[in-house]
Amino acid sequence: MSKLLYIKASPRGSASKSSAVADVYVATLRDRLPDLVVDTLDLAQERLPEFDGDKVAAKMAVIAGQAHEGRQKTAWDEITAVANRFISADRYLIAAPMWNGGIPYRLKQYIDVIHQPGLLWGLDPQTGYFGLLKNKKAVLALTSGAFGPSMPSPAFGVDHHSTYLRDWLNQAGVTDIEEIRFQPTLLNPDPEGSFDAAAAVAQFFAARA
Repeated sequence: MSKLLYIKASPRGSASKSSAVADVYVATLRDRLPDLVVDTLDLAQERLPEFDGDKVAAKMAVIAGQAHEGRQKTAWDEITAVANRFISADRYLIAAPMWNGGIPYRLKQYIDVIHQPGLLWGLDPQTGYFGLLKNKKAVLALTSGAFGPSMPSPAFGVDHHSTYLRDWLNQAGVTDIEEIRFQPTLLNPDPEGSFDAAAAVAQFFAARA
């Protein structure tokens, strides 16, 4: 049995193009893997803990090899509960629109909460960071209004979107990453055709997953 964590970063619900593309991937993957468990994490609806001072202190304690006590322990337990949902998945599907060249703030908050030492990564003083996640796969469903891979940059935007997500996943140990792009969605002479092309890529990736 395989578990897919489907992370929706857009607050637009049924109007979200990134989710629409990702939904095609999920539907195709379900057909291929009848025992697939899909855990949908809608960040617009999910209550995420604030990454406040207690959580920062708890993180630094882990890096320093110190035990948690009192408020730090409570903060770390909250972080661990959120992170374990991510860690327990075999596959990740992240549907993320581009916001101001980067990712939506709720997705960034989620990453800041779960990307912790001893949970997703370790740090060797001599060799640097190393990921703790093993044998995981990720698919990124990426959309943007004006930016597209063939559009002149920076005039139509700069991609800190896919690059950030890839770098984050790589640091956590996830290196098997595929991208489905529907870009641009607004400055597009044939948005329906471009969506259909993205949907075809989603079906192709899911069929061979």
